[in-house]
Amino acid sequence: MRKITILGSTGSIGTQTLDVVRENKDITVVGISAGKNIRLLEQQIREFSPRLAVVWDEEDARALQETVRDLSVKVAWGMEGLLELASMEEADLMVTAIVGMIGLRPTIAAIQAGKDIALANKETLVTAGHLIMPLAREKGVSILPVDSEHSAIFQALHGEKKAQVRKLLITASGGPFRGRSKKELEQVTPADALKHPNWDMGQKITIDSATLVNKGLEVMEARWLFDVDLDQIQVVVQPQSVIHSMVEFCDGAVMAQLGTPDMRLPIQYALYYPDRRPLPGDRLDFWKMHELTFERPDTDTFRGLLLAMEAARAGGTMATVFNAANERAVAKFLKEEIRFLDIYEIIGETMARHRICPNPGLDEILETEQMTYEWIEGRW
Repeated sequence: MRKITILGSTGSIGTQTLDVVRENKDITVVGISAGKNIRLLEQQIREFSPRLAVVWDEEDARALQETVRDLSVKVAWGMEGLLELASMEEADLMVTAIVGMIGLRPTIAAIQAGKDIALANKETLVTAGHLIMPLAREKGVSILPVDSEHSAIFQALHGEKKAQVRKLLITASGGPFRGRSKKELEQVTPADALKHPNWDMGQKITIDSATLVNKGLEVMEARWLFDVDLDQIQVVVQPQSVIHSMVEFCDGAVMAQLGTPDMRLPIQYALYYPDRRPLPGDRLDFWKMHELTFERPDTDTFRGLLLAMEAARAGGTMATVFNAANERAVAKFLKEEIRFLDIYEIIGETMARHRICPNPGLDEILETEQMTYEWIEGRW
């Protein structure tokens, strides 16, 4: 019986992780956390009977404690609560389904406590891959990718020799605005950007898909996860979202993982690796699939990928600045405080003014994040 904790159980990845748990019956959820969705968290507590539940705000924690007073669950809050959840002795794996750099410290704590990580939090490796991967190796901890693209590469690499890998091919749907010009993007709204053609994701990730920032974050993450050079990673637009990513080997062979756009597949693969389990849902019907098409990403219009590559090549704290600037810009766009194209301007201006710390520790990373937020609030 596998015992897991879920960092961010009420979000898109968290709820789908619980779908997998519900279907399989042989995983125990010993701890869960949420941000503000207390009502859903209470429902999850009653269904899955975790020993610990964590929310961010103390007032919300007290309200939750009152609603679940008939249950034997401990309610905690804030970063201390998340660190307690990450270090729970009875857990053997933590699913990092939380969005943002708030997941960094709990992920490090879980690795230090010897927990395997089912990783859906891009920011962990984007900003601190140079800390996370050596620590995981030192502690003998597995980092199991949950993102569909990284899971596809992970599956294609299974049983293969790393030295024989020539290139990682990360696929992208192109997002809801694929094919549009800069002029056409000037007046798009958050509601427009949230209409992803293929995937059902959280708001922040969906906006990142529209800007191609998400693909840039995935390139930055893949660099650390698979220990390859940036020049060995290529982004390919695959609008049908059938091919989830590919690996090209030294002999020219290309291994691809295909499937319907269902996040439960990579989640379940991470939870049960190296085993596979039956998964209910749609299957690819090749007789109905009329075409698979491929395009170059339009990086002139959608600058998120190029800005990410610039940050990755600069190294050090620049990746944190890129990530933090994007987080704040997306939040402002969702509140309709800025326009869609302003997201790129905020990221670019913030990166241009930054003085890089080349080999940051955790404190420097978190300090850089906060300074980035403060500068953007003062400027925008």
